[in-house]
Amino acid sequence: MAKAIADVFQPVDVEGDSYERMRAKGIEVIVPDEAWADAANRRERIEAMFDKDADIAVGISNRSKDLTRATLENSPNLRSIAYYTVGYDNVDFDAATDMGILITHSPTEPNWAGVAEGTFAFILAMLKQVREKDRHVKQGGWRDMKLAGTYIGPRLDGYEGITLGIIGLGRIGGRLADLFQPWRIKILAYDPYVDQSTFVHHNAKPVDMETLLRESDVVTCHCNLTKETTNLIGAKELDQMKSTAILVNAARGPIVDVDALFDALDKDQIAGAALDVLPDEPPDPQSPILGLGDKVLLSPHMVTANHGTGLNHAIPWVEDVVYAVLKGEVPAHVVNEDALPKWLERFGGKSLI
Repeated sequence: MAKAIADVFQPVDVEGDSYERMRAKGIEVIVPDEAWADAANRRERIEAMFDKDADIAVGISNRSKDLTRATLENSPNLRSIAYYTVGYDNVDFDAATDMGILITHSPTEPNWAGVAEGTFAFILAMLKQVREKDRHVKQGGWRDMKLAGTYIGPRLDGYEGITLGIIGLGRIGGRLADLFQPWRIKILAYDPYVDQSTFVHHNAKPVDMETLLRESDVVTCHCNLTKETTNLIGAKELDQMKSTAILVNAARGPIVDVDALFDALDKDQIAGAALDVLPDEPPDPQSPILGLGDKVLLSPHMVTANHGTGLNHAIPWVEDVVYAVLKGEVPAHVVNEDALPKWLERFGGKSLI
């Protein structure tokens, strides 16, 4: 019997121990020379192609490599795409589902919780003008009330505190809400895909999108990138926000129309933005959003990167997926469950290892 083939389209396991364990089970593992971090720094995007006989593909979600319908059709035996990342938006989701190819992801806590903590830091830095104060002192300045920050929580003098608006109350949005609990601020959340108990658990009030935009002092995005959420925040939505509000996006770049955001910031329509992600990564050096000074805080899509965390935590998760899929078993963390009937018909119980 021919060996099962695992095509690692963007490797994470630098030491290669997981690949050796796979090989010990009789799996042929194809690993490119380019590490995932190097690929993530490329500005151009390419269409990935797996080995035509690949049975499973393994990698990460970044937009340096697009997994299109043609990519999937190039490997007719492909059973699954297993991601080390929480995100999976560089694959043609509908095509994979139509073809009965399972997509799995790795929502490890060091990954998603790191996003929540980083977002928390972004919000504090913006509201407290941390960057501005630092630069002012280094340039020879001292106290100036233009550097005054925003008081976050309510006070006994009647000040009600800020209102935080969270778009997407999943793992990340929920943890962010929890991090703000000591301030006793008002938290609004928009998420049509979670039940009422989730809002109660995180002390967040469920509202519609328009109410969240209109009433929040901070609007932060934590939803998946789908057709529905592409350009979820555009000119219309920015126009509904307070002129004193800030927008945070630590989810996926295309969720925010960055051209509309530039216009809103340039015209003082909103007060500021913090972005860990952009539609084009890395951005073109001439991108207008880079020229807005302190109105925008930018991060190189690594808000989740913290010492002792990273994607290595997902290696055993992906390895388990590889073994399950190649044995004809349904793996954990399938995100396109609609593909299961066709997958079971094609591959269920059919072991290759």
